[in-house]
Amino acid sequence: MIELKNLSFTVDSEEGQLEIIDNLNLTLDEGKVIVLTGPNGGGKSTLAKLIMGIEKPTSGQIFYNGKDITDLNITERAKLGIGYAFQQPPRFKGLTVRGLLSLAAGKDLPEDECCSYLTRVGLCSMDYLNREVDSSLSGGEVKRIEIATLMARELDVAMYDEPEAGIDLWSFAMLVDTFKRLAKTEHNSIIIISHQERIMQLADELIVIADGKVQIQGPKDEIFPKLLSEFGRFTDACTLRGEAKE
Repeated sequence: MIELKNLSFTVDSEEGQLEIIDNLNLTLDEGKVIVLTGPNGGGKSTLAKLIMGIEKPTSGQIFYNGKDITDLNITERAKLGIGYAFQQPPRFKGLTVRGLLSLAAGKDLPEDECCSYLTRVGLCSMDYLNREVDSSLSGGEVKRIEIATLMARELDVAMYDEPEAGIDLWSFAMLVDTFKRLAKTEHNSIIIISHQERIMQLADELIVIADGKVQIQGPKDEIFPKLLSEFGRFTDACTLRGEAKE
């Protein structure tokens, strides 16, 4: 379980101090698929980065399974079983896809296991195993490879920041199926930042973040109809109803 207490994150801007996360209190229960949604710039990605330790809160506390992890760095949090997939994944010149998957797993993975992870994110595995994770790969390819690395890590909590970004429609359908399997068999908890209706439909719980605060939180069956009827208040209609793009 992740508990956020009076969490705030402020940055300097030309207009002065800008509150990205505003005294937010939130509990994320274990064993659930939780989708964070809401308008762009509302604080969703920042919140995930604070949980991962990529950003440090201005004030407040973060607890994981009762342990205060506010001052722990990324590595320490990763060792506790928390993982994060970036909206714009990094590239690693000189490191092959197979090497990256093995690094994520903490052991030398056999070829068939690497192929399994890649196939599940919509990549023809044998075409990618020995390719470098560099600028020769498209944004969508790097995105899918990063999602595969989180699968290889066997995390307790896996956070995915807009996993549909840059992914074509066919691969998006496979990705939705992958998240269904992950929720049932692998990660204990999955947190997904997304505007996509099909991904929201996978959720046990939906949380709307806007203006750095929790606007709505509850079971998907209760919250999703409200989002569809009031989408103009929280998100752009084209984003909510849109499909994944290249």
